[in-house]
Amino acid sequence: MEFLAKDIEEYCSNHTSQEDNILKQLYRETHTSVLNPRMISSPLQGHFLSMISRMLKPKSILEIGTYTGYSAICLAKGLPIDGILHTIDINEELKDISAKYINMAGFKHQITQHTGDACDIIPKLNESFDLVFIDADKKNYPRYFKILIDRLKTGAWIIADNVLWSGKVLNKAQENDSATKALIEYNDMINNDPRVENFLLPIRDGLMISRKV
Repeated sequence: MEFLAKDIEEYCSNHTSQEDNILKQLYRETHTSVLNPRMISSPLQGHFLSMISRMLKPKSILEIGTYTGYSAICLAKGLPIDGILHTIDINEELKDISAKYINMAGFKHQITQHTGDACDIIPKLNESFDLVFIDADKKNYPRYFKILIDRLKTGAWIIADNVLWSGKVLNKAQENDSATKALIEYNDMINNDPRVENFLLPIRDGLMISRKV
């Protein structure tokens, strides 16, 4: 399911500042050498993340789901000189490509990469995050929120990707569809939790934007 007509999306892309050369190289390499390249953030979404980060000027960012590093680089563009971004991915095989481009983008000393299960790693991080971006295994979205919410500062933001899940969230999930079930649970959880205010933005496959109040 497409939530935005292709010609409208193309018009939006053509009237948005273009990605830098490093991001262009990373986007190209991901599509030529990595399985499931559609998992990478689109240039339009990447620029949105950069703009949000630059507006918020977070000192600490957590990303759950590094993939090849595209969104981490976009988010890091809003960090102050002493800011830090922790990014977690369970796939060891992708670490080399993400590390290469993080270094090329000049964020080697501001982005810390972690490999493993985010549910195990997050409690060990001695940080209170200003901004969190979730784009990992969908079945764990509710768990991530439960682990994170008490670790976030008042006014901190959570952005969760793929919350529309190609429209599957509109209908009752199949019994064996754990991802759709979890995303429906996550969306309802955010919408009904008095600790956050939220806005579901239909960019690409849906971004749930939440702010801790």
